[in-house]
Amino acid sequence: MYTKIAFISAWPVLGAAIVACTLFAGNVAANEVTVAIQVSTQGLDVSQPSGAQKLYWRLQHAAKVVCTHGMRVDLAPSPDPQGCYEKALGNAIRAANLKLLTQVYLETHTLRQAAAHRIDVPVQVAAK
Repeated sequence: MYTKIAFISAWPVLGAAIVACTLFAGNVAANEVTVAIQVSTQGLDVSQPSGAQKLYWRLQHAAKVVCTHGMRVDLAPSPDPQGCYEKALGNAIRAANLKLLTQVYLETHTLRQAAAHRIDVPVQVAAK
């Protein structure tokens, strides 16, 4: 079994981290590996749409990395990179809990997908 989970803790000034936990079973025992990528908000005003969009792009890139090679040669990629990517990105958006970032996410994802990742969607965003 091989799964990855990611989340972000957003501090607009200090930066944010995306973390992926990887669990894979071997013949004898399961090993757990944590892959962490620092996602910086430096230079971004996440209270503005353009800043939220740029943060979203950074989170997308980080999710792609943690769901493929994880910046480590010895880490096997997920057998379901797209599913891993969606889970990592969704969990990062949920953990950030930023209204504008959620709006950017909903430009390419459905409310059902947001609900699957337990993303808090403000009423005014859901009504659009």
